[in-house]
Amino acid sequence: MENSSAPSLAQIEQLALEARAHLPDPFAEPALDVGIHVAEIPDASILADHDIADPYELTGMYVGVPLTEKVPSDQPLSLDAIWLFRRPILDELARRGDVTISELVTHIVVHEFAHHFGWTDEQIAAIDHWWE
Repeated sequence: MENSSAPSLAQIEQLALEARAHLPDPFAEPALDVGIHVAEIPDASILADHDIADPYELTGMYVGVPLTEKVPSDQPLSLDAIWLFRRPILDELARRGDVTISELVTHIVVHEFAHHFGWTDEQIAAIDHWWE
């Protein structure tokens, strides 16, 4: 998939699914309960909810209740999900110039799963060496 053309939404989704599949135990199986979605850019309501003016600043977002905050009696209102935003990802890729699209998507996916699992910086660094 590493070529000179910009990856499609489906290609970014595939990279995100591969990143999720390579999470280490004991996280790989519970990560399957988190949906992965890709859109061109975040919509206006997302930007307003997060007080973000520039839609190109947000490459990814976790939507849900972190596992560290869930209680067994909670009734889920919706499924936990990770959203990736293609255009901001491509902008960051161009700015960096020193990573592949696969590396960048993996980095974003790991960061968003950190929100879901409630990982510490040390736990993130053990999985994603960019975090160090």
